[in-house]
Amino acid sequence: MYVRIVEGCIACGVCESICPNVFTVYDTAQADNANVPGFESECREASAACPVSVIKIEE
Repeated sequence: MYVRIVEGCIACGVCESICPNVFTVYDTAQADNANVPGFESECREASAACPVSVIKIEE
């Protein structure tokens, strides 16, 4: 699984609150793909919860 953040992030912090091991929010969200293994379900949950749908999951 690969997680990417596309343009349009509003830095709301929802992804980081769901999965802080993968997501960090500064000016925009960042995804650390090295930490994704073991947190796939949380990444999917964060993607679904994103209010602007900028978290893209590539299987």
